[in-house]
Amino acid sequence: MRRRILLLSVGMTTLVVLAFAVPLVILLRSTTANESKDKARYLAESVAYYVGDKGHTNDDITAYVNGLTDHPGRISVRMPDGTTLGDPPPGGVPTPKNVPAGYGDGDRDRDDKGPPKIGDADYRNVGGGLAVDVSVGTPNGMASVCLYLTGDELYDGVVPRILILVGGSLVVLLLSILGAELVSRRLARPLEETASTAERLARGDMDARAPTTGPAEVAKVGSALNGLADRIDEVIAVEREAVADLSHRLRTPLTALRLQVEALPDRESAEELNTQVNSLERTLTAVISAARRPQREGRVPHSDAVEVTRQRAAFWEPLFEDQGRELALDLPDTLAAVRSSGEDLGAALDALVENVVAHTPDGTPARITLTRADGVVRIVVADNGPGIPLGAGERGRSDRGSTGLGLDIARRCAEAAGGTLTLHRNEVVLTLAAL
Repeated sequence: MRRRILLLSVGMTTLVVLAFAVPLVILLRSTTANESKDKARYLAESVAYYVGDKGHTNDDITAYVNGLTDHPGRISVRMPDGTTLGDPPPGGVPTPKNVPAGYGDGDRDRDDKGPPKIGDADYRNVGGGLAVDVSVGTPNGMASVCLYLTGDELYDGVVPRILILVGGSLVVLLLSILGAELVSRRLARPLEETASTAERLARGDMDARAPTTGPAEVAKVGSALNGLADRIDEVIAVEREAVADLSHRLRTPLTALRLQVEALPDRESAEELNTQVNSLERTLTAVISAARRPQREGRVPHSDAVEVTRQRAAFWEPLFEDQGRELALDLPDTLAAVRSSGEDLGAALDALVENVVAHTPDGTPARITLTRADGVVRIVVADNGPGIPLGAGERGRSDRGSTGLGLDIARRCAEAAGGTLTLHRNEVVLTLAAL
């Protein structure tokens, strides 16, 4: 989500920068061209005043024009007699068009003490550049001064200005990226934590709570999720307490039933009924224990698979020694926490080891291997016996005279812990989700 917010912000900022930068580039080009035209007109008028002075000869004008080196473009002068001085532009210097006001043939010989009269500047595009023509009156007639700028000279100075504009745009874009990063973190981090909380709640961790910080809308979502978690926790607690209370209430009539059974004169019938009463009592005890388990283990049951495996192996070791078997253990040195209670995992391991004892000849070795990788814990119970028959994993089915519930118990333990039970010819793989 942070990446999408960042990309969206950068994209919008880029569009805004482009929307302003393109007109600014056009404006810079136009401004630079106008500045060059003004400088060229000013220089052409200065030359025109020099040319209009009656005391200057053609050689003086040529020397003056050649001495003007610190300026862009090239200057040429068309004298009244048609002679062109300097470096003319492509196509030459045109005949003067803009005659100064008040200047005429009858005024050529007058002795004016004022400055020469010049006409308005005339601009024309020549050979990809710009020519500025200024007419000036001389004692011998009308002369024309032309200053020619190439395209590069006309737009000289626009590149540094554009580079400054590009640099400013990049700075704005960089600042927008930094701002977008801060905003995306402020928005995305609470949302990511809220999503993580929802995932933990889905896995059964009812202690998980979402943050209530950040923008108001995000904080509102976190508060609503926390309220939902509190309500679910309350409902589960009430339900389990009701189950436990109901089981306790059944103990009173069960006790009365046991007393009545013991008072029966037919001892054979009494023993049979007493067996059923004992079975019912064990069932009630198991129900109460299951209802009280969250109070002992938390909402999410967990245990160390390494320690549970070591304990169950120690429990079965005497029987293996009596039958001449070897029970090998391959366990890691570190703990391997799984989403299963020690009681349930122990029952599953007992069922798998019991199958080895019940369905392999005496002296057949077995091995229990535990590994942890990729977020799961794998417990493999293997033996060198005749192998597990097809369909042995179906509940209540066994081809060897047992109840067929052992593998089903192990499968239910694996599925409750977010894993699976896989049967192979000579091994059973119990996969559990790691914590």
